[in-house]
Amino acid sequence: MAGESMPKGGWHSGRFAHTFAAIDLGTNNCRLLVARASVDGYEVLDAYSKPVRLGEGVALNGTLCGDAIERTVQALAVCAAKIERNGVTRARHIATEACRRACNGQNFLALVRERTGLSFEVIQPVEEARLALAGCENLLDPAIPYGLLVDIGGGSTEVSWIRIVRRASGAGGVGTEVIDTMSVPWGVVTLTECHVKNGAHERHVDRPVSRACYDGMVERIRGDLRPFCARNGIGGAIARGEVQMVGVSGTVTTVSAHNLGLRRYNRTAVDGSCISRERILGICEQLATLSVVELAEMPCIGADRAELALAGGAILEAVCRQWQTPMVRVADRGLREGVLMDLMRQADREADPFFCPLSDCD
Repeated sequence: MAGESMPKGGWHSGRFAHTFAAIDLGTNNCRLLVARASVDGYEVLDAYSKPVRLGEGVALNGTLCGDAIERTVQALAVCAAKIERNGVTRARHIATEACRRACNGQNFLALVRERTGLSFEVIQPVEEARLALAGCENLLDPAIPYGLLVDIGGGSTEVSWIRIVRRASGAGGVGTEVIDTMSVPWGVVTLTECHVKNGAHERHVDRPVSRACYDGMVERIRGDLRPFCARNGIGGAIARGEVQMVGVSGTVTTVSAHNLGLRRYNRTAVDGSCISRERILGICEQLATLSVVELAEMPCIGADRAELALAGGAILEAVCRQWQTPMVRVADRGLREGVLMDLMRQADREADPFFCPLSDCD
């Protein structure tokens, strides 16, 4: 009828009235997702992922270097063109550990805005963990009361300890509460630079690193995980069968692809797949015996990821040795997807005639 407002979530209001974009600028990768809302989530219109190694040298020098800056700005220029071409109306762009840690991080982001028109927000680890959870919440099993979400990044590894409840509504699914989070200051780039490419363990691409080097990486990560485990009683909950684990990152998806025997990466096959703890440890053990040259020849690793694959395997092995959940659920999704879900929910709230921002309700 004329004069009636379109209900929240209607086809021409709320999330359905917009085209959304999210950029996740990490220590290793630049990732863009452009999407529109659909009945069962969202439809991807465009996507882009480029290994830019923005955080190269940050762990040792504390600053972003010129080559990494130029690589990243060029990748972000591609993102900006895709955003303009798709007519994006709602966007959020986030930067993580490299820009948090580098002394020139803010200067770099000012340069990005000047050259590409893109504005970035440097988010803290707690927000990073929240967005990762928002992106893969529907992979959680509501019948298991607790979850560990592990996101292995380039500059850090985020771990969230989550309480899981079945939603009361008829829509099903799960509700989550983040009980505790931690940010381990080691990711695949920083661990590689400090343990593999530095000092006595300097790596030769044609032969594997020493066993002592690899075991040292695993133990360093476990040492950071133990206090978090103890204060939350995670070991006991695992022993009672009350914990599920979800792994988010290129490392976890690569291990899953290898486990599935894929010759070429297939997101549909990997996202939501499960892999046993024993199989993960076996694959990580195999990676530890290979040189960079050999890793580059493995399907779903390739030259771009080969140098970082060993550190990723060491982090994943440390996680699986610390927390002996029988299976790990694999998520080929993360911060971009979490940002999109936030943007869509915000659009719905603003389209709701009963929504009142706090600043307008005083």
